[in-house]
Amino acid sequence: MAKFKKKKSEPTPESGDSKPKSVKGETPETPETPETPEIPETEKSEPTPESSKIPVISEAEKSEKDKKLNKLFWMRIALALIAGTSATFIFEDIEGEERRWASIALMIIIFFVTVIIAKGMKMQLPSSDRKKIVTQAIGSYVFLYLFSWIVTYTLVHVGSTSSGINL
Repeated sequence: MAKFKKKKSEPTPESGDSKPKSVKGETPETPETPETPEIPETEKSEPTPESSKIPVISEAEKSEKDKKLNKLFWMRIALALIAGTSATFIFEDIEGEERRWASIALMIIIFFVTVIIAKGMKMQLPSSDRKKIVTQAIGSYVFLYLFSWIVTYTLVHVGSTSSGINL
């Protein structure tokens, strides 16, 4: 292993263990400490309790908010099932890839309609929960729409394909 030499430097006069040695007849000099400028005291503000930052919501307002969010959830679930089922019949005349993209576009349009309806519900949400209008039941909406669309399409077209299954 390599050995490193320690850098030797003169001790600082402020440190307590390195006092200058006095010679006979001389008085030991005291190290002069630099004067620190006086720092004016700042005004201290009274600490605000944490509860003042969070808006106070009564139980009635909370239950009303929960009822509206619940209503939004079930509205999106119902619309996903209805729109997914109806997409099978609405886009029957379209062939190929266009049918798939038209159905996905319908899913997105209906979701944005539910966002507009949710904003019209006048939910009193705190600023931290504003995104709940968009995110409430979005996963359930997408999966139920696709599920109902695929199932109804499969059931409608089961007789027209030769799958080897006799029904």
